[in-house]
Amino acid sequence: MPRKTLRRFLPDPHKTIHMRPIRWMGPLLRDPNLFHINRYSIASSFFIGLFCCYLPLPGHTLFAALLALLFRTNLPVAITLIWISNPLTIPPMFLFSYSVGAWLLGNPETHFTIELSWEWIAAQGSAIWLPLLTGSLICGLVLGALGYLTILYLWRWKVIKNWERRKQTRQNRQQQP
Repeated sequence: MPRKTLRRFLPDPHKTIHMRPIRWMGPLLRDPNLFHINRYSIASSFFIGLFCCYLPLPGHTLFAALLALLFRTNLPVAITLIWISNPLTIPPMFLFSYSVGAWLLGNPETHFTIELSWEWIAAQGSAIWLPLLTGSLICGLVLGALGYLTILYLWRWKVIKNWERRKQTRQNRQQQP
């Protein structure tokens, strides 16, 4: 089952609760659903993680953790998927989000060079913020929905495959004299 595979990679909930950096959140983390591994919990965590990785906000890991706490889905999976957006992938993701947002809003795409300064953010931020935010929300929703549906389908496929394998094993045992 997929559950067995995921258990090998996910942290132990009892050890996680007692880790020093997050020990202060103890009462919140004691909910067993935050570490539960089933089809809907993992699929929902995929939605949350993939949605939040497209948000153009600092601290999107915290936002994903809060959503996982709110919807009581698997916390480690939701937080792990945030790291799809890392320093190497953020520029193409946000450029694509900006293009999608500009296209949806009917705005022409502005060509600009990026400078890491507050002056550039103040000057260009107002021109690109709305298309970037709109595109990021749409891309996050689409990617999250695709992840959710893919996990539901793959989980179901794996369970059916395991059922068929067990059924075949039983039939082979019954046919042996």
